[in-house]
Amino acid sequence: MGAALDQRIAAVRRFNRFYTQRIGTLEEGLLGSPYSLTEVRILYEISARRTATATQLGAELGLDPGYLSRILKAFRRGGLIERKRSPEDGRAGLLSLTKKGKATFAPLDGRSRELVAQLLSPLSQADQDRLVGAMGTVGALLGEQDGVASEVTLRPPRAGDLGWVVHRHGALYAKEYGWGVDFEALVADVVAKFGARHDPARERCWIAEKDGAIVGSVFLVRKSASVAKLRLLYVEPSARGHGVGGRLVDACVHFAREAGYRRITLWTQSNLGAARRIYERAGFVLTKSEPNRISGKECTAETWELAL
Repeated sequence: MGAALDQRIAAVRRFNRFYTQRIGTLEEGLLGSPYSLTEVRILYEISARRTATATQLGAELGLDPGYLSRILKAFRRGGLIERKRSPEDGRAGLLSLTKKGKATFAPLDGRSRELVAQLLSPLSQADQDRLVGAMGTVGALLGEQDGVASEVTLRPPRAGDLGWVVHRHGALYAKEYGWGVDFEALVADVVAKFGARHDPARERCWIAEKDGAIVGSVFLVRKSASVAKLRLLYVEPSARGHGVGGRLVDACVHFAREAGYRRITLWTQSNLGAARRIYERAGFVLTKSEPNRISGKECTAETWELAL
């Protein structure tokens, strides 16, 4: 375990050295300006928040209060920021960029965007999505807290997405529940049939995406002329608790009504508690339970239905 940890530490340090050099944060003046990385980041946060307090900035950036205070005083002397008393709390001072501050920050922000665009330009769209998704994974695993939640979008599947659905179901359910290749084969069969011959007017797949990375998926397929079947609801662990599953199920319900179905049915397992709560919130009712086995493990299969 010690040797493995040493290798991981070395890999993280190697990436840090590469990335800081690549984006120019080792330069004395960031983006060819007289300002340091910390100073530019403070200007960015004040600009992005419109109004912010020194306490908020210190907490967000993890800066020593005295160090932050000296930077803010220099900005005020230079006419870059102004401080006004908060109408809600007279003890708090709201910081904002002055006209000069906005004029100073705008080219820095533009230059930063240009440099990132240059980094991305040699990559294909697929590789750009992979890069952004990997960065999102790093942030999620290390506890990143965004000031503004990134929007999750739902879209139709693109080339490679159906294979992703099979892979992620197989990998995650093996890890969390010990289900093996028989379960993965079941998922592959559902996905293959959808990909080979689905009716776009009455059957759909939705891919949930956040910051360029796939974070979930679901299928709605025809069971009969009046009954649709919801299948393979999946949400990445990093995206759980953010309403992704609910949005995917809501998309199925809305589409089923538009397509003329009168009922939606689904099949799940009793130990998938998060999914069951999503179905309950959407109005589904448990109608049947029976024992079954997945990868040699005793399970309880459940049928849920929603009248439209």
